[in-house]
Amino acid sequence: MFQLNNFTNNDDIRVVKELGAFTVIEYKRDLSVDMTTAMYSYYASQMNVRRRQVICDVSKSDVVIQAGAMQWMVGNVQATTGVKGVTDFFGKAMRGSVTGESAIKPEYTGSGTLVLEPTYKYILLEDLDDWNGSIVLDDGMFLACEATCKQKTVMRSNFSSAVAGNEGLFNLGIQGHGVICLESYCPREELIEVYLNNDVLKVDGNFAVAWSGSLDFTVERSGKSLIGSAASGEGLVNVYRGTGKVLLAPVNK
Repeated sequence: MFQLNNFTNNDDIRVVKELGAFTVIEYKRDLSVDMTTAMYSYYASQMNVRRRQVICDVSKSDVVIQAGAMQWMVGNVQATTGVKGVTDFFGKAMRGSVTGESAIKPEYTGSGTLVLEPTYKYILLEDLDDWNGSIVLDDGMFLACEATCKQKTVMRSNFSSAVAGNEGLFNLGIQGHGVICLESYCPREELIEVYLNNDVLKVDGNFAVAWSGSLDFTVERSGKSLIGSAASGEGLVNVYRGTGKVLLAPVNK
């Protein structure tokens, strides 16, 4: 048995959110400073620029994390590759090569506690049941998920427009049941939820951080013709079509 003191029961640390196997904590102030950085750290904390960490309770669920994200672990926790044979290995290697994610994401099992590296980004906890069991992520969003969530590669519907729009052709999709942990440049309070019911959303820029796997995602001209697109000044836009929801950030990263 183990006991953690001066961690989540620290007056300078607050629990932001708990969901599934994950707990997100936030440091109210950065006390590890000196005279040259104290003023910068003070004003940063006033503007909500703070260190955040994810605590994983492995006894609630096995977890899969981004490679290199582990800081420390305690208790009966074992790390595995999560690879279930040669076919699974090549599938994950291929998915990593086209999505830009790490090919092998370590899986942690057991009954202890796993703590991830601190970050100044905002941590989002999303239940796949709230996304009808399928979500697609923008590049660099994935941090961790419960092992009941299955990862897959999602390809754009039209190759030519993706290339012309300077967008990647593949995204990381997650399906199943469980909780996923994402890193975002914007806090959850600022993200706009757009619900589509057999409708279309067009976005001029890379503002969508996640969208339902049921949506058809393409890159298209903003106007019906090249002349119309040029006249509008918008050119190519990201298009989400169908039934589902999209999380939009108010600013581009």
